[in-house]
Amino acid sequence: MPIIALTGGIGSGKSEAAKQFAVLGIAVVDTDVISHALTAAGQPVLGKISLALGPGFVTPEGILDRAKLRAHVFDHPEARFKLEALLHPAIHAEAVSQLAYNEKTLQPVYQIVVVPLLFECDRFRTLSHHILVIDCNEDKQLERTMARSQLTKTQVEAIMAAQVSRAIRLEHADYVIENNGTQSELLDKVVEFHENFIKTCIVSK
Repeated sequence: MPIIALTGGIGSGKSEAAKQFAVLGIAVVDTDVISHALTAAGQPVLGKISLALGPGFVTPEGILDRAKLRAHVFDHPEARFKLEALLHPAIHAEAVSQLAYNEKTLQPVYQIVVVPLLFECDRFRTLSHHILVIDCNEDKQLERTMARSQLTKTQVEAIMAAQVSRAIRLEHADYVIENNGTQSELLDKVVEFHENFIKTCIVSK
């Protein structure tokens, strides 16, 4: 069964595209959702984060202070490496498990795995057979991210600079959906991609 890795830069529209794939009946595994589940209150990984980075990132109520942790690892690369060493293997293992479960139980015509860090972490490249990039220009990335997250332009530009470049994403993409327009236009393009993928990569085989 084909597995498509869906990726894109911050503000590109990955989440909206993934939702539309789910509406179309395609099984979607989202590594961001997995990450949040692994770091939810009461999860063992919280203790490991405290040991590796210090206790200040977990509140007395046992909840991860995501904003504080995000700011810290962004300013301290060594802390980011420690966090990724804790999380990435667990995220990858859970993604593999979910993909296997979907194939056996749901038997969709293909699957989508959403991986924002697809090109930043080789581990996640092994999850898929095809790469689909949701792409937009940098002005749109800035506009959308600032609107949804209340970050400043400088903060968003710093996040974009820390991600793999747009050029690299496009270079390695098997498929690209351009998303410089409206949400409705994006959803229409997802439907078009879905129909074409089934015709060319599934039915024709």
